[in-house]
Amino acid sequence: MQLSTAYGICRHITRTQAKNFYYAFLVLPRRKRNALCAVYAFMRHADDISDDESVPVALRREKLSALLDGFHRAVAGELTDDPVLLALAHTQKAYEVPMEWLDKLILGTMMDLQDDVGSPHATIHAAQEGAPGDTAVLTKRILTFPTFDDLYAYCYHVASVVGLVCIKIFGYRDAKAEKLAERTGIAFQLTNIIRDVKEDAEMGRVYLPESDLRTFGVTPDDVVAWPSLDRLQPVLQLEGERALIYYQSAQELIAMIDDDSQPALWALVEIYRQLMEKIVAKRYDVFTERVRLSTSEKLRVLGKGFVRRLT
Repeated sequence: MQLSTAYGICRHITRTQAKNFYYAFLVLPRRKRNALCAVYAFMRHADDISDDESVPVALRREKLSALLDGFHRAVAGELTDDPVLLALAHTQKAYEVPMEWLDKLILGTMMDLQDDVGSPHATIHAAQEGAPGDTAVLTKRILTFPTFDDLYAYCYHVASVVGLVCIKIFGYRDAKAEKLAERTGIAFQLTNIIRDVKEDAEMGRVYLPESDLRTFGVTPDDVVAWPSLDRLQPVLQLEGERALIYYQSAQELIAMIDDDSQPALWALVEIYRQLMEKIVAKRYDVFTERVRLSTSEKLRVLGKGFVRRLT
């Protein structure tokens, strides 16, 4: 009963916080849906800690380390009153998910923290807030990534690893599926980066590579100051074109996982791909309003997913 309740809490977190994922999970067998909800709830908790700007960065890093330590203790059999850790420990054992992959989920969220520990792939850029000569000028710390290779490494930790964990739960036999899952995660994360560029900039995070920004005469300071769409659109388009190339791997991956999981992965890929296509159709205008799929659009994808499951 305790485990059933723990999975129920994870499903609630996923249903309320990650509608894109949850819609796709609905076409999975219940045990696999529960497992993926446990993974998502764990990720959500880590992201919430990382994003809480009311807490000093050093304390956030300590909390993330404590979360990871608590998970390891739960896997080792120690009692825990955290339902998410209880469910995830059960999932890890049931599907033999490598601990290294789950550890990297936490390490990925730590890469978002703007401090001197940071990530070997990211840099902290100092920007001045206020008018020159103003005695009240503050130095704002901006997280940036020098090159696309650096951004890829970040995306691997926060998204590709999620894909690897997912296919372990979905089930696969050919090791080639792992590289395809990695590239699918990159496609999803690039889509998120483009869609959320404004919100991320407000938190001092610029995920568009500095080398790409320089190509079009834009700086991280410009992104934080919300430049005109005309200035930022070429950079967003470049990343969008990369994302669409990585989506090709997602199509190959679908056929390589177990039959009962293919409709769920198809639905998830379709939701994200349609989101990317909608951004392209808006000429990358992610400033005027948040680009998203409507509930009816998601339900249409879900309906097709159910048909694929039945056939």
